Amino acid sequence: MTTLMLPRRVRIGTALALLLYWSTLQVAPAAASLAPSQPSGASTVVSVRDAELIMIRQTLEHRIVAQKLRDYGVTSGEVETRLATMSDQDVHTLASACKGLPSGADDAVGALIGLLVVVILVIVILKLLNKEVIVR
Repeated sequence: MTTLMLPRRVRIGTALALLLYWSTLQVAPAAASLAPSQPSGASTVVSVRDAELIMIRQTLEHRIVAQKLRDYGVTSGEVETRLATMSDQDVHTLASACKGLPSGADDAVGALIGLLVVVILVIVILKLLNKEVIVR
């Protein structure tokens, strides 16, 4: 069996370097904290009016609402002009009316996924209870 013997100086230097390295790792404090939240995108909410205007714009993006506005001959530019000239009370009233309405794009995909999850969940529960699923 052949062993490679390093010179004594290299062995002592390596041992001291490892000792120094390990001791600093044990002594160094761990600094961890939560990252501060930052607004995403270009929309920064500064006031209640801004938040309500964002809610109104999300509701106006819904397919059905946009179609109704087009049916009445209202363009998106006219809507933005009207929103900019509304008083704070009118914006609040409109935002309150928008709270129950769907916002954003069409929710058909979300509804389909939810329906599939419920169906799969029911089938799994029935299989766990040793019941058979019979479709006639």
